[in-house]
Amino acid sequence: MIFLASTDNLVRYTLRVNREIFRKFRYVADSEGRSANREIEQYMKRRVKEFEEEHGEIPKPGEE
Repeated sequence: MIFLASTDNLVRYTLRVNREIFRKFRYVADSEGRSANREIEQYMKRRVKEFEEEHGEIPKPGEE
C-alpha cells in the first residue's frame, strides 16, 4: 500500500524483505553514513537514472 505524505512529494511505502538481507543492507547503509531509508532512496534514484538514460525520460502522470 502506498500513502502520499502531506507534502504530496513524499510517498510512504511498506517494504517486505528478508530479515537477514535487511540486516546486511542496514550495515551497508551505516557504512555509507546513511539511514536504510536514505540508502534505498539513493538506489532508486540511481536505477531510475540508468533506466531513463537507456529508454528516455519516464513521463509524469497525465503526460503519457
